[in-house]
Amino acid sequence: MKLHLGCGPKFIEGWKHYDALEFPHVDIVGPVDQLPLADCSAEIIYASHVLEHFSRHKCIDVLKEWYRVLKPDGILRLAVPNFAAACEIYSQLGSVDKIETIKGLVCGGQKDEYDYHGNIFDYSSLESVLKSAGFKTVRSWNWRETEHSHIDDYSQAYLPHMDKNSGKLMSLNVEGLK
Repeated sequence: MKLHLGCGPKFIEGWKHYDALEFPHVDIVGPVDQLPLADCSAEIIYASHVLEHFSRHKCIDVLKEWYRVLKPDGILRLAVPNFAAACEIYSQLGSVDKIETIKGLVCGGQKDEYDYHGNIFDYSSLESVLKSAGFKTVRSWNWRETEHSHIDDYSQAYLPHMDKNSGKLMSLNVEGLK
């Protein structure tokens, strides 16, 4: 099984979709930190801009739950806002409104009760928490090289917005191998 957690309105053909909100394609509506799935039942879990919605204290428990559901050698593919990239963009901007440019990355969109961020990550902090949750290998992944590259989600978030050729990727895309 291929599991797309926190999918929102994004649909990936051939994947099982799981979200706290109801959409026509969502297979399971419920919290993504308590999966009603058997141990070792998924070959891959994809969660794009989901993990940062959990507090820094709960993050490790969420990752352990996702680890539980993965098969041996399964892949947890994460995309989270890249705090290091947000700091870099912030320091380069000279405008009075520069904080507005990165506010959504740091705080979330705040459009509904689930759209608030409780955590921030750079590569080393995400690698550390993944290894603490049991993942043996941690590596970056390129959205252009995935079977879901045609899905325009936050793993492809750039500044300036949608400038995927010369903009700065604002998403930290990291995989953990069980």
